Amino acid sequence: MSSAFEVSVRANVKEITKSLTALAYKQISFATAQALTALAKEVQVDEIENITSTFKKPKPFTKKSVGMRGARKDNLTAIVFVRPIAAKYLEPYEGGGNHVLSGRALFNPKNIKLDQYGQLPRKVLDRLKARKDVFIGPVASKSGTVNGVWQRIPAKKNQPGHLKLLIRFGDALAVSKRLNYRSRAKAIVDRRFNAVFGEAMSKALATAR
Repeated sequence: MSSAFEVSVRANVKEITKSLTALAYKQISFATAQALTALAKEVQVDEIENITSTFKKPKPFTKKSVGMRGARKDNLTAIVFVRPIAAKYLEPYEGGGNHVLSGRALFNPKNIKLDQYGQLPRKVLDRLKARKDVFIGPVASKSGTVNGVWQRIPAKKNQPGHLKLLIRFGDALAVSKRLNYRSRAKAIVDRRFNAVFGEAMSKALATAR
């Protein structure tokens, strides 16, 4: 998502270092980097599972958009992120608001079969857009303006030319679900840091020279 936030473990590390031996103290940066990286991986896995359980059949693109960058000894910061395109349309599921529309409001399509992810198949729209007798846009009608995909029907002997609505686009709807990714990430770090850091320190001491 676009709004960054930080979960700090400085206090945890400071408390642990009080009882470390001289050898362990030398390994603390390495162990901390390993622990932060391991925790970031746990947060990444949890967020992918969160997306999978929150949405009905989310697209693989959305699940794969959750990335992770590990920490290093000289940079004790691990980052879990969502790639820009997915972050844009997932943001309302954290802070609230309406669904984010892309392009010409190709959202909430009516009167057409949707794909397994509940969305308008791209190949269907591309095929329609390629037709010379089809256009996309709003049309004024007796019941108000209707935005959608229209077909121009030519006039016949006793029937004037007219427009046929192929796909109707609805307005953006308010999101009703929440990912709560910030609170979930913080909960994992708070719950797991001591155990993960302990494992990392044990491995660091075992390989210390």
